[in-house]
Formats: sequence, C-alpha cells, structure tokens
Amino acid sequence: MHVLGRPDDTAAPVLPLGQFRAPDGSHGARVAVDANGPHAALVVGKRGSGKTYTLGVLAEALARTDGVTAVVIDPMRAFATLPDAVPATVTRPRIPAAALPPQAWCDVLNLPPHTPAGALLWQAAAETDTLDAMADRLGEHETPAGRAARNALALADSWDVFTSTDETRFLDSDHVTVLDCAALPRPALAAVTRAVTDTVYETAIAGGVDALPWVLLDEAHAVTGTAAWPGLRRLLTRGRKPGISTVLATQRPGALPPSAVSQADLLVAHRLTARDDLDALETASPTYLTGALADSLPRAPGDALVVDDTSETAHDLTVRERDAIHGGRSRTVV
Repeated sequence: MHVLGRPDDTAAPVLPLGQFRAPDGSHGARVAVDANGPHAALVVGKRGSGKTYTLGVLAEALARTDGVTAVVIDPMRAFATLPDAVPATVTRPRIPAAALPPQAWCDVLNLPPHTPAGALLWQAAAETDTLDAMADRLGEHETPAGRAARNALALADSWDVFTSTDETRFLDSDHVTVLDCAALPRPALAAVTRAVTDTVYETAIAGGVDALPWVLLDEAHAVTGTAAWPGLRRLLTRGRKPGISTVLATQRPGALPPSAVSQADLLVAHRLTARDDLDALETASPTYLTGALADSLPRAPGDALVVDDTSETAHDLTVRERDAIHGGRSRTVV
C-alpha cells in the first residue's frame, strides 16, 4: 500500500483512499492517506466529478480510525447517510454566542465596526456571553444605531443556531460529527464554520482533545470572504503544531484565496474545465510537476490526480467505493 502524506515508512494509522490508475484504466496498488500527523488538504472538482464523494470516503475512514476525531461541516446534506455505515452522528449545529469574537459578529451581520451600529454590536459581543444578553445590552441604546444593531441580532436569532450554553463540543473521539447546515443561509454557515474552527483550534492548543482533530468542509467557496475565513486560514497556516488537519472541498478553487491552494500539502483534483479554476491550481502548482497540471486532470467521475507535497510526487488514482450510500447524488427522473 502506498501512503500519501507520510515522510517515512513508519507503521501508523492510514485512511484508505483508492487505487493507482494506469494509463489504460487498469488499477494497481492500494493508496491511503497518512493519519499519523496533521495535514492541510484540498479536494477540487466540478459538479458530478466526485469531489464530495471523496470527502465522504475520507470521513468514513476517519470514523473507523483510532487516534483521530473529525467534524464535517455539511452545507448540502450530502453526509446524512454516514451513520448507516460508520460510527457517526448527524446533528443540527448549535453554537454559543461567545464562540464568535466581536469582529466576527460584525462581519456575520454586515455591520462594520467603524459604523455606529457596528460599534454597539462589537461592544455588546465583547461584554456579554449569550444572544439574549447582547440584545438586552443593545436595548439600552434607543437610537437609530441601537435599533439597527438589534434588528441585525434578531435576524441572527432567527437562524436558530445559537445556544445559551457556555460551551459546545464539536469533537468526539468515539464518532465523526456531521453538522447539517443545509437549511442555513450563507451568513449563518459562516458563523457556524467560524465557531467550529476557533473552538477546535483553541481546544487543541489547550490540550483538551485526546485525539488528532480533523475538520472537513464541503463547498468551501461558500464561505470565502466571510467571517469564517480567518478561522479557516488559521487552521491552514497554524494547525500543524496543535495537530489539526483541515480538508477543504470545492467545485470552484478559483474562488478560494490563494493561500488555501498554496498551503495544501495534499491536493486531490478531479475533473475541472473552468479557466479560472485551472489557473488557480496552475498558479500554486509545485515546481516538481512536469507539464501543465490541466493536461493531467482526469475526465471520468471518481478518477483523480493526487499531488503529494510530502513526497513531491503526483499520482493518478481511482477513489474507492463508499460503504454508505452517497448523499450527494443528483436526483433524476428515472
């Protein structure tokens, strides 16, 4: 078995991914992803090419592997079937208001902190711990700015994602946690993603988790330019020391910040055809690749080009079949 992302031959946990694919389409040795240390991975591919399916393959493997724990942020309800095959729970996200820093509150509710309403929101978030307490604090300001801030906070309350508890656990060493975010608008998804990334990072830094944490995010382009991105960027750039792995999946790599592509030590690329998406990968492609990356991308669903920065190699492979029914399949008439 060939192990991606592993610098040596140490016997350690792996995540089965698929098999090598020869030019004639035949399959060779099995391929797995290293689970012994932290990684920053990027899974890309246009709709229907296998991007979400690959993320599900990794989630299934993580659920069966000792020493790791994972949370999946699921914006499309594509992972609802995971508990049918592996130890996993699917739940609606519930986050403490205090999990978001004041700046994130301003970003989520689109109230810049330099505006009167944004300044009041910042102050309320900094001085209180719950949504109700923030609303009470803003109620002390019977001004247009105070009313604007309260109305924005009422919108956040309507998302039904904030809880009054002081702490919410997103990681459990016994199973993978899937956060069903399918019904959430983009600002609410951004808030949930930011709360997850910040909580996982701070918990890992404090030594509060007894397994290496993985954060998996599908449709990552949906939170680009939102309050979520600073948290994701911190995991990508500073997650190695506390042992955090991050896997972003997207059909639009061209919409991601360049750092999301350049920080990836493992790239799984399914079929792409849009020029801006291909350009984003080409710009960050490593110097050890020969030829244009676009010329090496596969065409069939489930096939992928994997670029392993640890060994500075690229491989053609076919992703293995999932054990659970794929929840991201398209609906059809027949």
